[in-house]
Amino acid sequence: MERWRDRLALVTGASGGIGAAVARALVQQGVKVVGCARTVGNIEELAAECKSAGYPGTLIPYRCDLSNEEDILSMFSAIRSQHRGVDICINNAGLARPDTLLSGSTNGWKDMFNVNVLALSICTREAYQSMKERNVDDGHIININSMSGHRVAPQSVTHFYSATKYAVTALTEGLRQELLEAQTHIRATCISPGLVETQFAFKLHDKDPEKAAATYGHIKCLKPEDVAQAVIYVLSTPPHVQIGDIQMRPTEQMT
Repeated sequence: MERWRDRLALVTGASGGIGAAVARALVQQGVKVVGCARTVGNIEELAAECKSAGYPGTLIPYRCDLSNEEDILSMFSAIRSQHRGVDICINNAGLARPDTLLSGSTNGWKDMFNVNVLALSICTREAYQSMKERNVDDGHIININSMSGHRVAPQSVTHFYSATKYAVTALTEGLRQELLEAQTHIRATCISPGLVETQFAFKLHDKDPEKAAATYGHIKCLKPEDVAQAVIYVLSTPPHVQIGDIQMRPTEQMT
């Protein structure tokens, strides 16, 4: 990780869960991190914790609504003017709505598609352009995907969400191919976790907190820090090593 020291990483959805764990892990490695979310109070608290702990990197909170392209473009413009540009892009932000295919709301589907697919693609495009204009040839774009991007679980409320994550699987491989065609050594990687103990299930089942709690109660789930360590592993591999996807589940998870 030494070659990433003092370079800049963008982590989307950094206000909690996997995003916060990734931001902390990168700061611990001496990386300068811009952590963005719609609300930045939690990121500001994490930045203060990292500073008081004496970590060698820094965490810079940035408010950005990833469902709004203008917000994303403004964020990249600010990063360009204040920090030169992005060397690592961690597309972590994602959301799920309890909207089934047979009776779900169009707005719920749009929310998932806008954040899970379009925002990820816009951030990817802008991160690449940031690297290209500064002749950065060793950058890395990491998409936090899901096991739902590789199989469809028998839970109707996750079927559209799963479709967006299948899109992330295709987008990451397509990105790898386009980066190769562009004759660059910028790498693209997916990290696809199974059940991770975060607030995800409580947002998906917001009207049934007992069901949400049961999602994590029947097995020993992954922790956000487990996924963060996978990010560190991917970034620490030699520049000639291309990791396409890491699929990781709790040992006790069946599917």
